[in-house]
Amino acid sequence: QVQLVESGGGLVQAGGSLRLSCAASGRTISRHTMGWFRQAPGKEREFVAAIRWRGRNTYYTDSVKGRFTISRDDAENTVYLQMNSLKPEDTAVYYCAASTVPDITLYEYEYDYWGQGTQVTVSS
Repeated sequence: QVQLVESGGGLVQAGGSLRLSCAASGRTISRHTMGWFRQAPGKEREFVAAIRWRGRNTYYTDSVKGRFTISRDDAENTVYLQMNSLKPEDTAVYYCAASTVPDITLYEYEYDYWGQGTQVTVSS
């Protein structure tokens, strides 16, 4: 079992930055593909970014490319999402997730463990 706890959310003005952290416990995440998803009010949860467990390959949804960066520190058992140039449409609850699929995956059903989420609010 892997427990995931997100932190770093908050209220920020448009154009600002936030860095989300996802701390894992229970076992190492070094062999897990890690992902970030988000759910805006009234919308379904959507994929944001993922990082592979080997090779450090990353993948982003088009709307955040060039603004968000996913990274991982396996020694600290932590995954990060650096969010720059934030827009009001980035407002959502952001979730960290871990997958045992040995490659990048965008699909929620392929993620086995989920955090409880952290709220990000971007004001215009």
